[in-house]
Amino acid sequence: MAVTIAKSVADEIIAAAQRVAPLEACGLLAGVGEQLTRAYVLTNADAAAEHYRMLPEEQFAAITDMRRAGLRMLAIWHSHPASPARMSEEDLRLAFTPDVLYVIVSLAEGAAPVVRAFAVNDGVSQNVALRIVEEPN
Repeated sequence: MAVTIAKSVADEIIAAAQRVAPLEACGLLAGVGEQLTRAYVLTNADAAAEHYRMLPEEQFAAITDMRRAGLRMLAIWHSHPASPARMSEEDLRLAFTPDVLYVIVSLAEGAAPVVRAFAVNDGVSQNVALRIVEEPN
């Protein structure tokens, strides 16, 4: 499995993560097929450095907007301000949503943020190839 993410979308979630660091940022990613074309930056209600919790009303508004635009929720994203772009034990424990990817933005490398995607099945994560493209195919 492989997915693409529009460069503008990757840049948007990286910027959102950098704005709130050292706290975690979070949100949703939408698109069509295997193409992530729209980011939704949501509030981390916990305002924490090592976990996040999205506000239900913001999630609902994002899903409503996706449907209106003919898009589908393809991923849940969040940042790791000081750790690598990998699924932590807590990330795996809280990966409840079926049939979506989990995208992590790591700021641990400072000037070189890392964006990676994972599929989670039965509590086990699998790396998914994520290709940043100027314009989705």
